Amino acid sequence: MSSRIEQLIDEIEEYVESCKPKFMSNTEIIVNKDMMDELLRELRMKTPDEIKRYQKIISNKEAILEDARSKAEALINEATVHTNQLINEHEIMQQAYAQANEVVTMASRQAQEILDNATMEANNVRAAAMQYMDDMLAHLENIIVASTQSAMSNYDSLIGSLNQYKDIIQSNRNELHPAEDIEVTDLDSGAAGSDKLNIIS
Repeated sequence: MSSRIEQLIDEIEEYVESCKPKFMSNTEIIVNKDMMDELLRELRMKTPDEIKRYQKIISNKEAILEDARSKAEALINEATVHTNQLINEHEIMQQAYAQANEVVTMASRQAQEILDNATMEANNVRAAAMQYMDDMLAHLENIIVASTQSAMSNYDSLIGSLNQYKDIIQSNRNELHPAEDIEVTDLDSGAAGSDKLNIIS
């Protein structure tokens, strides 16, 4: 919206343009003095009011700018505080993450140590159990070998005694029947566990 001063200036310009030029001149015109005075008088009267209005607008503008500056500074300060809080929270979160990672790493290391120790202990127990079983089996093997050797020795001794008894019996029978042939079969030395004496008349 244009001010009254601007309107008056436009009216003066329009009036000057509408005036007739002076005879034999390109730069001079013929004006109505009363009309021009009226326009200029109103322009002089309106100028102080317009100046005051513009001064008020300028003052308001400064107040508005000052208020805007204050609000901007308040927003900046608030944003700075909030940013610092976020930075602090971020640092706290980073520290928390670092501590959590450290705890996880330590727990993983301890778990691995426990697993390694358990594996080593299990291997040691397995090795000890295998060694114990091997010792027991070796001892049992020695017992079986000794028993076998003892049984074979006793068996040979038994066969020898039976052959002696056989010879005695055969001699006694010959004495009972001197004229008859008496056939006495030998003991079967290849039959394991045979302790019977077969006599054929």
